[in-house]
Amino acid sequence: MTLTELKYIVAVAREKHFGKAAEACYVSQPTLSVAIKKLEDELEVKLFERAAAEVTVTPLGEEIVRQAQSVLEQAANIKEIAKRGKDPLAGALGLGIIYTIGPYLLPDLVRQAIAHTPQMPLMLQENFTVKLLEMLRTGEIDCAIMAEPFPDTGLAIAPLYDEPFFAAVPYNHPLAAQSTITSEALKKETMLLLGTGHCFRDHVLEVCPEFARFSSDAEGIRKSFEGSSLETIKHMVASGMGVTLVPRLSIPKEALHPGSKRKHLDQAYVKYLPFDGDPPTRRVVLAWRRSFTRYEAIAALRNAIYACELPGVKRLS
Repeated sequence: MTLTELKYIVAVAREKHFGKAAEACYVSQPTLSVAIKKLEDELEVKLFERAAAEVTVTPLGEEIVRQAQSVLEQAANIKEIAKRGKDPLAGALGLGIIYTIGPYLLPDLVRQAIAHTPQMPLMLQENFTVKLLEMLRTGEIDCAIMAEPFPDTGLAIAPLYDEPFFAAVPYNHPLAAQSTITSEALKKETMLLLGTGHCFRDHVLEVCPEFARFSSDAEGIRKSFEGSSLETIKHMVASGMGVTLVPRLSIPKEALHPGSKRKHLDQAYVKYLPFDGDPPTRRVVLAWRRSFTRYEAIAALRNAIYACELPGVKRLS
C-alpha cells in the first residue's frame, strides 16, 4: 500500500469517474486503474462498483476512502511541519469562496495578500457552499470564506464581518423616491432571485419568505425570476424587470453617492436603498479543518481580510 494508491482512490471517490480521476492525478487511466486493482487485491475488498455511467463507492470502500484521506492529510502535515520550521507562511494556501462574496472581496484581498505575504500565494476556488464544504473535507482546499448558516461539519470557524443587505430597485420605480425600504414594501414587487444552490437566495427568502412559493412552481414565474449571478440580476433590475436584495460589498461606491460620476449600467439605472431600522444581514466567516496545522497562514489570511476596505460592514474579531 502506497500514498500514491491512496491518492488515486480518493480521487476516484471524488470524481466518480476513473478517467476524470486520472486527469486530476496527472496520470493515464490504465496506470490509475492498475494501481487501484492492486490495492483492492492487497486488501481483498472491492472499493468501487464500476458502471458505464458512474463509479460508486462500496459501503466498505467509503470507510477506507475516509481513512485514506486522513492518512494523506497527515502525510501532508509532515511537509507542512518541516516548512514551518523554515518559514511558517511558505507555500500556497488553498482558499475557497462563495460566488456572492468572491467578486467583491477578492480583488482587494489578493492585493493585500501579495503585499503582506508574497511567499504565500492564494490558490482560489469559487463555488457553492455545499461544494466548498466537500472540498474542505477532502483536502482540495485549506480554508473557505462563506456565509452562515451552513451544516455543522466540525470545522473551525472564525467570524469575519456582518454584512447588511440593501434593496436594489430600478431608478424609475416609485420606491426609488424613498430614502429607505421595508420588507413589507418588497412583498408587493416582482422579486429577482439567484438560482438554487446559492446560499444568498436563502438569505433573500428569509427577508421575504412569501416569495418561496413563487420560486418553486410554474405559476410563480409571473411573480419571481431567477438569475445566475448577482451582476446578472442587477442588470435585470436596471432593465425594470423587478427588484432584489444585494449584500453591501456588492454595491459600487459611486452608486451610494448621487453626486459622483457613474460608470456602469447598473449604477446608472439602479437605486440602492438601506432598510428602515435594523437591516437584514449575513455573517461572513472563515472556515478550515481543525486538523489543518498552518495556524500562522490562517492568521495571516485573516489579517489580509481585515486590511481590506470592507465599507459598510461590521467587522468582527
